[in-house]
Amino acid sequence: MEKVSSAKDRLLKSGQDWLGGEFRGKALVILCAVIMISATIAITIFLGTKGLQSFIKDGISLIEFITSKTWNPTDKANPKYGTLPFIFGSFAVTFLSALVAAPLGIGGAIFMTEISSSWGRKILQPVIELLVGIPSVVYGFIGLSVLVPFIRENIGGLGFSLLSGTIVLSIMILPTVTSIATDAMGSLPGALREGSFALGATRWQTIKKVLIPAAMPSLLTAIVLGMARAFGEALAVQMVIGNVKNLPSSLLDASATLTTIITLNMGHTTYGSVENNTLWSMGLILLVMSFAFILLIRYLSARRKL
Repeated sequence: MEKVSSAKDRLLKSGQDWLGGEFRGKALVILCAVIMISATIAITIFLGTKGLQSFIKDGISLIEFITSKTWNPTDKANPKYGTLPFIFGSFAVTFLSALVAAPLGIGGAIFMTEISSSWGRKILQPVIELLVGIPSVVYGFIGLSVLVPFIRENIGGLGFSLLSGTIVLSIMILPTVTSIATDAMGSLPGALREGSFALGATRWQTIKKVLIPAAMPSLLTAIVLGMARAFGEALAVQMVIGNVKNLPSSLLDASATLTTIITLNMGHTTYGSVENNTLWSMGLILLVMSFAFILLIRYLSARRKL
């Protein structure tokens, strides 16, 4: 009886310990989730409040703010707060860098998973990890000291241009696109390949007609994630793009983005001034675009069938 009683006591104690551990673990996870949600809501409210002050408090027209080409906030007689050149610059370098990085990243993923999976990963994977670990300022400094003079001497223009920003951003987002695309291609069921080969398709026909269409939602997600990073990048682009207030007419013209103008001017404005509030409004535009990228990613993820 004593042995049975002691066994019951041990079982009861272990159950209590398990329940206590489960409760603590669940409470910790919930706390982390609450902190993340609260931080996101707080940032959104703060940035929304600050960003809307230039339209509500200072009376700046939203339409003029987005569509005007003139940015001259220091003119006391007739200040202008047009951000169209910066919005255009942000979207231009983002989409152009995606056009460069997407085929390279997807091609590298196909090489590592379908062409030479044995030694392909041994070569490309360390290179990708190395690119991920390089700070943004290093990309910008290399672009400033190598890329800008090369473009100036061999292609034309001043070297500080949309082309320079596009090349630097393409290299920066390439690891993101490649890593996600590699995971997408590697997670495809082997039955797809086997079925295609059984029908007489070649390896290239299988990749083009079967594997890429099957992984397309995930591949598009990789591209959008790379674009999201490119859209918010500031320091590396700031060092090579030129940071002018004019709307560029070609890839060799200098330009500016929302992030570069914010970082250049935020430290030189008075908190609460009209110019300071317009910079917060640019930050609000960046936040809205980040939400748009996230919604697009969620939509593409929902389309996955495999």
